[in-house]
Amino acid sequence: MNNNEIMIKVCNLKKEFRKAVKEPGLKGSFKALFKPKYDTVKAVDGISFDVKKGEIIGFIGPNGAGKSTVIKMLTGILTPTEGVCTIGGKIPTKNRKEYVKEIGVVFGQRTQLWWDLALRETYMVLKEIYEIPDKEYKERMAFLNEVLELDSFITSPVRTLSLGQRMRADIAASLLHNPKVLFLDEPTIGLDVVVKDNIRKAIQKISEESGTTVILTTHDLEDIELLCRRIVMIDKGKKVFDGELSELRRKYGQMRELAFELKNAEDSSKLTYDKDFSFEEGDLSVEMNGSAVKVRFNSDTVSVENMLSYTLSKVHVKDINVKDADIEEIIRRLYVEGGEADEAST
Repeated sequence: MNNNEIMIKVCNLKKEFRKAVKEPGLKGSFKALFKPKYDTVKAVDGISFDVKKGEIIGFIGPNGAGKSTVIKMLTGILTPTEGVCTIGGKIPTKNRKEYVKEIGVVFGQRTQLWWDLALRETYMVLKEIYEIPDKEYKERMAFLNEVLELDSFITSPVRTLSLGQRMRADIAASLLHNPKVLFLDEPTIGLDVVVKDNIRKAIQKISEESGTTVILTTHDLEDIELLCRRIVMIDKGKKVFDGELSELRRKYGQMRELAFELKNAEDSSKLTYDKDFSFEEGDLSVEMNGSAVKVRFNSDTVSVENMLSYTLSKVHVKDINVKDADIEEIIRRLYVEGGEADEAST
């Protein structure tokens, strides 16, 4: 596999929607009916990125950031207002019949399976739709059975499957025709810890063994940590970060968590971090629950050594430890900084 081959190319992608604006009251209703006014909403505003063949990237952002709109343009459901996106050299909105044979799509909350058919029959229907030769179909099913462990429920009607079984079945359905690119939207949503782990291992193995390029959209940040080396993050329709997860940690991971238990819960009043140190807004948070205390702080402002010395000089503690910021905290800070940058530019 050529690790430098570009599979997905997105260049200055924009999508605008017209939204009807209605004034209040009966008069506003009549005006909207005969002389409607519209506002233009920029759902996606000039996003560019490339994805190499076989790469798994996390495509993340808060609700309303424009993630779904980008995915719909990449899958050919929506046409961009401006810009170009290509997958395997093809433009998604052109020659749709050939294009859809090269992509697979899984939506965590919606299924592409036939509810009343046995799973095996569902796959046979998909075989005919995608015009998969018999030999290729048998080889593909053998691989998917091995990776996703479908054998135990492949003869069961889809309606009888558990959520975890249905998700594995949906992933198999999206991969039956051996697509070049797989779009996964919340693939582990609602699943228990063991099933999530199995799904993640299957996705990793499929990418490694088939060279499938994977675009993963998720709010489960553990998916990102375990599957993706690289993330593309968008907010308010704009790209705010594109790089490796290690770079994100290095750049925004200066937050630390100091957790300890007080010998005397009443001593908590002696801890006045906000008065004794000059933290900027968002750089300090203190949680107190009885004798248990958690302090999150920006170690670029006050070093870990100084925070430990200050705490131990003020109170007696039973136990104390320091943790690095988790990925959720890092991403929260990046969203905040991205929002501040947008406000400063307006």
